[in-house]
Amino acid sequence: MGFFDFLKKKPEPETPAMVLYADAKGAIVPMEQIPDEVFAQGILGQCCGIDPTEGKVFAPADGEITQAPDSGHALGIMADNGAEVLIHVGVDTVEMKGDGFSPKVKVGDKVKKGDLLLEMDLEKIAAANHPAVVITVVTNTDDFKAVELAAAGTVQPGDELFKLSK
Repeated sequence: MGFFDFLKKKPEPETPAMVLYADAKGAIVPMEQIPDEVFAQGILGQCCGIDPTEGKVFAPADGEITQAPDSGHALGIMADNGAEVLIHVGVDTVEMKGDGFSPKVKVGDKVKKGDLLLEMDLEKIAAANHPAVVITVVTNTDDFKAVELAAAGTVQPGDELFKLSK
C-alpha cells in the first residue's frame, strides 16, 4: 500500500436508476398542460399526463396498492423503489361515481410493473365531458433529489416515464 493511497476515494456504489414506467398508451401531456390546476401546478408533486388511446391503465412499477377508492378513477401505489404514486384517471371524473371504470386491484394487492390496474370507458368519459388524461403523480417528490420526466411524444405502457434520484 503506497503512502498516498488514502487520497484515493473509493468509488461510490452505483444505484440503479429508479424509474417509473408509462401506465397507459397515448400522448405525453407535460405537467403544466394538464387541464387541472392542482396537478398543473405540481401541488401534489411532480406529475405528467398521458392522453390515452386505449382504456387501460397499467402498474408503473412493482409495489403495493395503497388507495383504491370505490369511484375507480384513481389508485395509490407504494412502489418498491420508494416512490409514492397517485394515478388519477381523467379530470373531475370522481363525479362519474365509478360509471365507466372497472378497477382490477384492491388495497393491499401486490403488483408488478405492467400489471393491468384498471379499465376505463373512454367514450363514457368523453360523453361526460371530462378529459380522460391519465395523470401520474409522485406524491413524495420531496423525498427525491430529482424527479425528471423521461418521456415525450407518444408512449407505450412500460416505456420510461420518470427517472428518480435520491
